[in-house]
Amino acid sequence: MAIKKTTILGSSGRQAAYTARNRAALIEAAQIVLAEIGPDATIEQFVNQAKVSPNTVYNYFQGKEQLFGEALQQIYFDWLDWAYDGSDPGESLEIALTVCRKLFRLERTHPLLAKILRNSSDRPLFLLDHLADNAAIAFREVMKKGQLPEKDFNSRFLLWGSCVVALIRGVMDKSLSPSDAEKALAISLSIWAITPAKAAKLLSAPLGID
Repeated sequence: MAIKKTTILGSSGRQAAYTARNRAALIEAAQIVLAEIGPDATIEQFVNQAKVSPNTVYNYFQGKEQLFGEALQQIYFDWLDWAYDGSDPGESLEIALTVCRKLFRLERTHPLLAKILRNSSDRPLFLLDHLADNAAIAFREVMKKGQLPEKDFNSRFLLWGSCVVALIRGVMDKSLSPSDAEKALAISLSIWAITPAKAAKLLSAPLGID
C-alpha cells in the first residue's frame, strides 16, 4: 500500500506562509485602488477598500508608496510574462517593440492593468520609477547585440521611455487610437537613429491578439 506523504510546516514555515498570504491580499487590494483611484489615493482610502487597519499595512510595507509600487510591478510583470509569450526579453528589438505595441491594446487584453495605467498616467515618474528598469535591461541586451546604438544609451532610453509613457497616456485617455500610437512610436525610434523604413519593418510583426 502506498504511503501518503504529508508535509509538516514548522512555526517559521507557517509564519512565512501567513505573511505571504497577507502581503498578497494587500497587493491585490492595492491594485483595485490603483485602478479605481490611482497612486494619489490616501492610506485611508486604501484601508477602507481593503477592510484593514493602517497598522496592518505598515506591518508588511514601509508605506503607501512601497505598497502601490509593488502592486503595480506585480500586475505589470504578470502581463510581461504573457506579452513575451516565452521569448527572451532581450532577444531582439522587434520582440521588445512588439511587446510595447501590445501595451497600446491593454484595454482589450488586460483591462485591470489598463485602468491602473490610465489612473497613473498623470504621474509619469511613478510609472517610470517602477517599470522602466525592466525595459532598460531588455533594451541594454538588445544594444549588446548591436541592434541599438551604445552611444548615449541612458539618455536615449530616458527620452524614448518618456515618449512611450506619453503614448500610453494618449491611448488610455482616448486621444490616440492604438494605430495612431504605433505611428508615433515609429517616429520616436528616430531617437535610436532608426530610419523610417527600418521602423516600419520593426513594427510590422503580427501581435497575435486579434
